[in-house]
Amino acid sequence: MQTGRSSYTIIIALLLLVVGQAWADKKEWTTLTDCQYVDSKDNDGDSFRVHCGDKEFRARLYFVDAPETNLVYAERTREQSLHFGITLDETMKAGVKAKERVNELLQKAFVLHTLWATAAGRGRETRYYVLIAVDGKSLAEILVSEGLARVKGVGHVLPGGEKARSYVDRLTALEEEAKQKRVGAWSTAAEEKQESN
Repeated sequence: MQTGRSSYTIIIALLLLVVGQAWADKKEWTTLTDCQYVDSKDNDGDSFRVHCGDKEFRARLYFVDAPETNLVYAERTREQSLHFGITLDETMKAGVKAKERVNELLQKAFVLHTLWATAAGRGRETRYYVLIAVDGKSLAEILVSEGLARVKGVGHVLPGGEKARSYVDRLTALEEEAKQKRVGAWSTAAEEKQESN
């Protein structure tokens, strides 16, 4: 009798998991306009507070990872340092530049797209994955093309239907171009490290 209940419980749990995943995949993009950047000590290049209409929340960019501004997450900072071929100090300086650039770009109203998918993080506040357009340009693309973020992280089919893989390919081409031009975090990368990546 106990085995029957256990099997039944497992089947129900699996069914709920499948239905829940199907529901999550069918979520529709929400577009929020006239959004504003909100100053916060925890803001950085890829995660920051925003105010859109009657909502204020912490946003996390899809597709990109900006350098850290400190060593709070030392392992991640080290990984970024290796990716860009620069020192930890240079990585954190690039992180500060990314944070400042986002602050500068988002001083005017912008458009934000979200599925309200939560972004895991070590902070206590819930973050939501977003795509942001500034004057019709993708914030993720701007950061990558200026060498202030790398292509990494969670992605999703874009609001216009473009597949995540296609968008990642486009971002990767922008990252390679930034690396060749030696802009942003790439500007201080050692030549031999750049050639081996």
